This record gives sequence, structure tokens and C-alpha cells, in this order.
Amino acid sequence: MASTMLSLASTTPSASLSMQEIIKGKARLGSGSVSTLFNKEKGNPFIKAKSFGRISMTVAVNVSRFEGIAMAPPDPILGVSEAFRADTDVKKLNLGVGAYRTEELQPYVLDVVKKAENLMLERGENKEYLAIEGLAAFNKVTAELLFGADNPVIKQQRVATVQGLSGTGSLRLAAALIERYFPGAQVLISSPTWGNHKNIFNDARVPWSEYRYYDPKTVGLDFEGMISDIKAAPEGSFVLLHGCAHNPTGIDPTPEQWEKIAGVIQEKNHIPFFDVAYQGFASGSLDADASSVRLFAARGMELLIAQSYSKNLGLYAERIGAINVVCSSADAAARVKSQLKRIARPMYSNPPVHGARIVANVVGDPTLFNEWKEEMEMLAGRIKNVRQKLFDSLSTKDKSGKDWSFILKQIGMFSFTGLNKTQSENMTNKWHVYMTKDGRISLAGLSLAKCEYLADAIIDSYHNVS
Repeated sequence: MASTMLSLASTTPSASLSMQEIIKGKARLGSGSVSTLFNKEKGNPFIKAKSFGRISMTVAVNVSRFEGIAMAPPDPILGVSEAFRADTDVKKLNLGVGAYRTEELQPYVLDVVKKAENLMLERGENKEYLAIEGLAAFNKVTAELLFGADNPVIKQQRVATVQGLSGTGSLRLAAALIERYFPGAQVLISSPTWGNHKNIFNDARVPWSEYRYYDPKTVGLDFEGMISDIKAAPEGSFVLLHGCAHNPTGIDPTPEQWEKIAGVIQEKNHIPFFDVAYQGFASGSLDADASSVRLFAARGMELLIAQSYSKNLGLYAERIGAINVVCSSADAAARVKSQLKRIARPMYSNPPVHGARIVANVVGDPTLFNEWKEEMEMLAGRIKNVRQKLFDSLSTKDKSGKDWSFILKQIGMFSFTGLNKTQSENMTNKWHVYMTKDGRISLAGLSLAKCEYLADAIIDSYHNVS
């Protein structure tokens, strides 16, 4: 840390000096002045002493080399949890972060995960480095889970799969690949989208623009706007799509609409880029939640898919996911995989093993796999029950005649309430309900017992706050 010295050999009551003035070298006393010089050899600022009659000064202050770095704003999602923890009200609800909770609103570790971890302990597996691309057994089962083991893209070895640091890290690897090998290509992102998507592409220096997705009038999908914007995008753009359970809206295209979206993307020579964070966790069916990705692959399209096991296996802290690139040939897939490894090496060297082994054990073992599917149906079922109870409570309590049926039409762990920023702030300030400012709530953090309280908060905020 740089230091500046000031000593007062003799002072008078009227002799005062601002530290800010001294640091900036602007200080003046009587007819003299103090000037700050910079010692380039040592890299330290210092004060050139001057004499002012009876006064001789040398100043000592610490000046950080990082003085010019501003305080970053809190994360719009993770910052919600920080504010929630600081609230002492017993009625408080944290509906910000998308993490599953039990009916008692406690974190939940899947039974099948515990069994997989016990297997790992029994085997006494070591902690050696993984290969750059990750655990081979994980990569194999993860691609098969996404596409189906009998899918031609698997059998023809046309998928380049690399283990990533959950969904976020997998998206970041893909963004780096785009920046390096598709210079100038832009990514089309839905409006709205998950809050971290834009950060990822900004930091990777990949240009992006938005396509219409949410229609506030219907609290539904703006399908015509979406199609129009994809058609208008420069040929060869990457179109970021949510495979299922769109975050934050919970609004998904119908199977017929997915067909039309695929057709337009193919016609414009765009490259589909799926973010699949909720396979099996949205509907309770692994196959149903992967249908959009499989539809695009069946059309012979090349595409990118980022995966995450944070939600469907509850492995939030393990940071386990993958990036998959479907290519037109096995040779192209091998070359793409080599470049993904080349990008990963200086970024984080190689991925962690614990979560990868859990996934490999669960998905690769028929007994554990079936147990997982049953447990996932239970998790998805609890969220569906909460969604139904919230709709029932809103419909019963709200006497205005407003149609709340959009709550039931949405899918997955989130619901887009249609509340604006001011109304969302009222939810927090008055009702102690913590949520993102775009009106999104996580139903995974809601219990049946709290649905009526939440309905009261939503009705008050919607009708009484402009």
C-alpha cells in the first residue's frame, strides 16, 4: 500500500489541512503549497516537504492502489438471499433463489444422492485430477440422458461433451467458443431471461440482442414477436433457447410452436443454443423435458446445449453440468471437443470430481436411476401442488374478477406474477416476501401453509400499488 508522510514541526490553531487535498496535491497554507510527487521507481506517492515560516510538514496517509475500483452492486438474485437473512420478521419468505425446499422450507438432499455417495465411500475412490474434459462416465451418461441412448447423434459420435462448472460454467465455455471461432456473431436472448445470461456473454465479449418472449398483456408467450425477431436477426446468429421451464417466466412454447421455431431457425441458418437447467424437474419426466432439444437434433441441425444438475439432482453446491455440441460429423465433434478442452485448460484446468461421480452413479445404475425418477416426480409434484394452491388462494381472495389462470399455465419452479418493480418492492418492504424485482417468485421455496399469506401479499401489491 502506498504511503504519504506529513509531520507538523509547528502548528497553530488555524493551520488545518484536508487529507483529500493533501492526497490530490492541492493543499495550500499561507503563501506556500504542498505538491504530491510520484516516485516511479518505487511506485509510491510522496509529499515534497515545504517550509512555511515556523511550519514544516510531512504527511502519512495510506493510499490504496485500488482506489479507483467502485463498489459493485449486489447480485439481483443472490442479493435477495442476503437481504432475507438480515430480516428478523417471523413471516418472511425467500422466493428469490431457485433452490428446492421441503414443505417445512428446509433444504433437501435426495435419498438417491446419499446412496450414490455411500457407494463412493465404500469404493474408496481417490481424489486424483480428472481429465480436462471431465469424468468419462459422466460425459457418456449425461449426453445419453439429454438425447436418449439410441439417438443417432449418440450412435454416430456427433456430440462433443465436456464437463463444465454447472450450467453457468458450461454456458461460459460455449460463449468463449463462439467468441473465438464465430467472431462478430451475435447471440439472441429472450426478453426476459435468466439474469446471468447477459453477464456471461458480456464477459466473454460476445454481442447479444433480445427477441420478444413475454407478453405482459396476456402474461403469456409473445409467439409472433419471437418469430418475427428471430427472422429479422442476421443470418448465422446463435439463438439462446430455454429447453423447458423458461426462467424467469415459466412459459414454454407448445410442441407445435417448437416446430415452427425450429423451422425459422433452420431457414435463417441460425445456430440453436439451448440452456437445459431443469430436465425432469419441470414436468417430472426426463424425456418430456428434453423433447425440444431432441426435436432440433432430429431435424439434422447443429446445436449447442448447456446442462445443469443443480435442480434435478439437488447438486447446487457441487457445480456439475456439461456443454454439448452436436455437429454434422464425428470428425467435426472431435475437433470441437479439442478446442473446448483448450479453452477450459487456462480457465479452470479441469473440473471437480465429486458431483460427476454422483451423476455417473445415479444415471448409470438402473436401480438408482429408477429411484431418481420417482424422487424427481415427487419434487415436481410438490411444486405443482403449491402452484395449484396459490392459484386457488388468489382466485378465492381476489374479488376483482382478475384471471389468475396464468399461474397454472406456467411450468417449473418459477412463476412470473406480472408484478412490476414497485409492486415487487412492496412485497418485500410490507410483506417480507423476498423476490427478484421483475416479479418472479420461486415456487420451490413456497409451502402449502404459506400460500394464503403469499396470495394476500400479491393481491395487495397488485391492486394497491401502482
